[in-house]
Amino acid sequence: MTTITARERAAAQAYLRLLESTQAVLTDPHLEPYAAAMLTHPMAEADEALRAAGLSGNEDRLLRLVSALRASPTADLGRAG
Repeated sequence: MTTITARERAAAQAYLRLLESTQAVLTDPHLEPYAAAMLTHPMAEADEALRAAGLSGNEDRLLRLVSALRASPTADLGRAG
């Protein structure tokens, strides 16, 4: 089993931060008008991390990593064969 790379882990974590930021902004009616401005940085961070990890366009792999990371944030994640 091969473990997740540092770049893949960073990409999955950036994606989770983007999801959490989006949820926080969109569930607060006072923040919703500022959503675009408030999400610019998390979107850019996630986009760059996905590109650096080679996960742009590979949603299946990204979502498997995110799912595994959420299930066990400190575990080594194996690559699907």
